[in-house]
Amino acid sequence: MMDNRARDEAAQWFVRLQDAELSAAERQQFEAWRQEHPAHQYEFDVLRGMWSAADLLPKARLQALCEAPAERPKRRVVLRYAVAASVVAVAIGLGVFSIQPKPYSAEFSTRLGEHRQVTLPDGSMMELNSRSMVAVHFEKGRRDVVLKRGEAMFSVEHDTSRPFVVAAGAGQVTVTGTRFDVRRDDDQTRVVVEAGTVKVQGHAADAIVTLTAGRGTHIDGQGNVVPAYAVNTEELTAWRTGKLVFNNATLGEVAREVSRYREQPLRVGSAVVGNLRLTSVFKSNDTEALLKALPHILPVAVRALPDGSQEIISR
Repeated sequence: MMDNRARDEAAQWFVRLQDAELSAAERQQFEAWRQEHPAHQYEFDVLRGMWSAADLLPKARLQALCEAPAERPKRRVVLRYAVAASVVAVAIGLGVFSIQPKPYSAEFSTRLGEHRQVTLPDGSMMELNSRSMVAVHFEKGRRDVVLKRGEAMFSVEHDTSRPFVVAAGAGQVTVTGTRFDVRRDDDQTRVVVEAGTVKVQGHAADAIVTLTAGRGTHIDGQGNVVPAYAVNTEELTAWRTGKLVFNNATLGEVAREVSRYREQPLRVGSAVVGNLRLTSVFKSNDTEALLKALPHILPVAVRALPDGSQEIISR
């Protein structure tokens, strides 16, 4: 687990910093470690805060904790860490202070055709699809994410004391630890679950649906959540491997998906064309191949429009 490793490494660095002044090379190593992952700085700050709280302990109690028998030099660092742990344990026992997660805020986005993976301070992972944007805010008792546009896959570290809430469009998804995908379109938000359980809530009254692995739902613009239905999560999250998978999809759905990977949108010329069905697999970074293939698969043609977009019409 990332949290345990980061916590152990933070303790080791904290002890070294307390024990003696670091050399220039050691300082450089510490800075590299601190910047390597958000959890490193987070765990170090927590430990530093706990150590500072020792000042609030009664002087006699603190002195008793530090009166350890003499040991060989090679045990010096171990003893220092043991004393630090003892001080913290006593401080918690006395109710002198409580450990609270450090507030964290950040915003992440992707450009056209870009995928981006982000590791959050709690060890949770986000993977952003093309043209996506999320805002993250962690605080006491809550981990909040706002999906402002696009799509993201979330792998959430389990923490019952701090629910992980993703707000998107007219609804939100609440979990404590699971793996799920959220996609926000102009008219709806779609949620599919790969592992674990999530609660999907819309703005409409009593609009709450619980999803388990292999299930999905969507929230319309009015905040209504449709009942859970079976989904193929592998197909719906194929974007993570650079694929567009269409399984009996309407051309309207195809056009919407392809538009996420093009400078100008792809449109359908009529409802009749939009209701035609397509089953195929294409590369997300080569949507031109899809447009060239369509007339050979279905009775359609693709034409360019004056604004630079393209339209699928009947042939």
